[in-house]
Amino acid sequence: MGSKGRPYRTVAFEGWEILVGRTAEDNDHLTFGVAKGRDLWLHVAGGMPGSHVVIKNPDGVDVPREVVERAAQLAAWYSKAKNAARVEVHVCRAADVSKPRGLPAGKVQIKNFKKLKVVPAGLDAEPEA
Repeated sequence: MGSKGRPYRTVAFEGWEILVGRTAEDNDHLTFGVAKGRDLWLHVAGGMPGSHVVIKNPDGVDVPREVVERAAQLAAWYSKAKNAARVEVHVCRAADVSKPRGLPAGKVQIKNFKKLKVVPAGLDAEPEA
């Protein structure tokens, strides 16, 4: 996890790179400065505060379900919903995330998203199979 000094955490999982924002400003940088259109973007549902999570996908291929689920677990863990039994997470392409003028740092709008329910799990947790 080579994230020292970066505005996001970097997690390697099954050969994929998952990036997790640290603060609202860092979330904006991650979403609009680091993520590319074909990367997957995740965030806990319901307007709950939490980290933006990006799965890097430079080749634009289908991301394996277990990788998406692990990233969703991280999105749930790094949110205000981390103590819930199960958390709904929205998943979409980074290209489907926008920031209308006037929204505060960390706030975005998404379209064409899917919903996924996961058990929150942090970096040290073994992901659920």
